[in-house]
Amino acid sequence: MNKKLLLILSMLLTVSTTWAQVYENDDNETPDEDEITVIDGEGNEEVIEFPEAMTYDLDSLLNLYMAKTYLDEADDCNMKNINPVYTKEEYVDRLYRMPTIMEMNYNDVVQKFIDRYSGRLRHSISYMLGASNFYMPIFEEALEAYQLPLELKYLPIIESALNPKAVSRVGATGLWQFMLATGKQYGLQVNSLVDERRDPVKSSYAAARYLSDLYKIFGDWNLVIAAYNCGPANINKAIHRANGDKDYWQIYPYLPKETRGYVPAFIAANYIMTYYSQHNICPMTTRLPAQTDTILVNRNIHLEQVAEVMGMNIDLLRSLNPMYRRDVVPGATELSPIRLPQSEVGRFIDLQDSICNHRAADFAKRVEVEVKDDVPTYYHKSKRYSKRRSARYSKRRATASKRRSSATKRRSSARKRRR
Repeated sequence: MNKKLLLILSMLLTVSTTWAQVYENDDNETPDEDEITVIDGEGNEEVIEFPEAMTYDLDSLLNLYMAKTYLDEADDCNMKNINPVYTKEEYVDRLYRMPTIMEMNYNDVVQKFIDRYSGRLRHSISYMLGASNFYMPIFEEALEAYQLPLELKYLPIIESALNPKAVSRVGATGLWQFMLATGKQYGLQVNSLVDERRDPVKSSYAAARYLSDLYKIFGDWNLVIAAYNCGPANINKAIHRANGDKDYWQIYPYLPKETRGYVPAFIAANYIMTYYSQHNICPMTTRLPAQTDTILVNRNIHLEQVAEVMGMNIDLLRSLNPMYRRDVVPGATELSPIRLPQSEVGRFIDLQDSICNHRAADFAKRVEVEVKDDVPTYYHKSKRYSKRRSARYSKRRATASKRRSSATKRRSSARKRRR
């Protein structure tokens, strides 16, 4: 009887794991890998890299000021931490029904990325659903300005996991992960004090313009976002190796490993941000921050000066002005914006002189300096020259003395032999 009971229980457990994956003990799982392996139609194994943002630590995202201040776990979420598994036909149908211009194809690779987002990364998706309230309106306005498909707003999901300060291992920076050269090409200022790749608004318009230019080159949205990841030159090389075929899924084998996973990750990001509730994912609740406005300044101002005079949180100022790498607003170089809560703009105007004068000596760069020349320096140029000349002269004298001594010895030896 006991054997029969054990057999029935084991069968029930087997059946239950075929339709759902439980993620109640994610913290005890082994660290995520950076690659997945899929089997192609001929039975060969293929290794695909995850985009870097799919490997980010959730804790680092939750420590961002906006997340700590305006995002919370949903108190009214009654969903179980269980990820249902659906049939292939259901995934195909959902992707087909999404209101997109771009193709949302289904295949085994796309399924792997959907499983990743709905499984191990489900808590990161909960964060991104909440954070999207901050950023998606900005992305949509920029894309709309260039008449681009609005589904491109999910590119920063796979580029940066909606972290405006994200920096990749190769130096790509910001929500849209611009490389330095490309960012400058599209009008984003980068120097020691300013990095506009980290500015959500400016970088979004630069990204929209870049995507528009890529579409003029390739005329295919899958190729456009692949080129966004690895550059147009790599896409052209892959097309050439595929004998001129311009279908992304046909040039797929000739792409870099990460780019092979980029379009599937983009499709999966669109899927999970649309159908998150079907996978029991609750968005974090969002308290939208106060409306903000910018004011232009023509003097260098340090954010600490603003925070201390106006009694504001320095982390708030940094989150509103992420483009200033060292908290310095370089207004003396050119008119520069400071973003503030809208309610504080009038007070900033009234206090601007006080702000600029506050601890001015601590933050100002020296313009003119005096050289202390009332005490002779030990290493005076003429003395160094004299010492070097004296040393060379002494060396020559020693060498000449040795030669004379050797010559004297040779003459003495010659006299002795003659005797």
